[in-house]
Amino acid sequence: MLKILERTHVRAESLAVLLVLVVVMAILSPVTGSGVRVFLTANNFFNIILASATFGILAIGATFVISAAGIDLSLGSVLGLASVTGAALVVTLELPWYFAIIGALGAGAAAGAVNGFIITRGHVPAFIVTLGMLGIARGLALIISSGRGIYGLPEEILFLGQARPFGVPTPVFILLFVALASHYVLAHTPFGHHTLALGDNENSARATGINIRRQRMLLYTISGLMAGIAGLIFTARVNTGDPTAGLNYELLAITAAIIGGTNLFGGRGSILGTMIGALIMGVLQNGLNLMAVQAYYQQMAIGAVLIAAVWLDQIRTRGRSLQ
Repeated sequence: MLKILERTHVRAESLAVLLVLVVVMAILSPVTGSGVRVFLTANNFFNIILASATFGILAIGATFVISAAGIDLSLGSVLGLASVTGAALVVTLELPWYFAIIGALGAGAAAGAVNGFIITRGHVPAFIVTLGMLGIARGLALIISSGRGIYGLPEEILFLGQARPFGVPTPVFILLFVALASHYVLAHTPFGHHTLALGDNENSARATGINIRRQRMLLYTISGLMAGIAGLIFTARVNTGDPTAGLNYELLAITAAIIGGTNLFGGRGSILGTMIGALIMGVLQNGLNLMAVQAYYQQMAIGAVLIAAVWLDQIRTRGRSLQ
């Protein structure tokens, strides 16, 4: 079992943290009238997975970028831009329902491509570029929506967020498909191997013939595309193109990726590990909500988890280098 986890870069510690967190939250959660812990109800587990689906897909985008020693701080804002773009096309402009999908995914991918272009062609640090895009994307979302939510999406779009085929919410199927496809790409294709090589040592990757500019450009485009998918799911769930959607979600996405085993400094990444990290964040948020913990304390908890995850990863990396 440990060998399987090692090959997929999934931390055994991450699985242990998830299990411990589930037990703790179950014990501390309120009790229903029938004596069952609220946290342990089937409906609550669906709520956790549904909440995890949105920032879990964002975390997949973050994993691709971070694995190549990059960073994308604009994920949450691009999600909001994708949300209002898709909604505006079918509600405000009254275009056919499928334009919501085209608009949301296109807006996300375009924002990611702009990030990649400026980083690779302008040689501007990714931190600065994506921090700037964080403000630009949020501002564009507010302009498109005039600062208000865009309501009244077609039934075909609502199906993506609210339907339950075979009793399972549609976002769960979307998350599984995106996660499995992304895992295959990162772990079993030349593109994925080039991504990890780039994060491990850029000079060595260049010497082996990897097109560094094209690779980074594609990685940031993929990251933006994931934000577009997440924005579409969010919009379909709440039946609203929301310009404030995804606020601080970049923190959740990056934390989930690092907790799952992705090295913040590149060279190692795991989509499957990221999914475990997303579940950890989902369980943490859900449990704190059930205990009626104030939102600002939740933000503190998530920030502390991020710092602890990076710290422990560095301790683990130094320990390996000394062996």
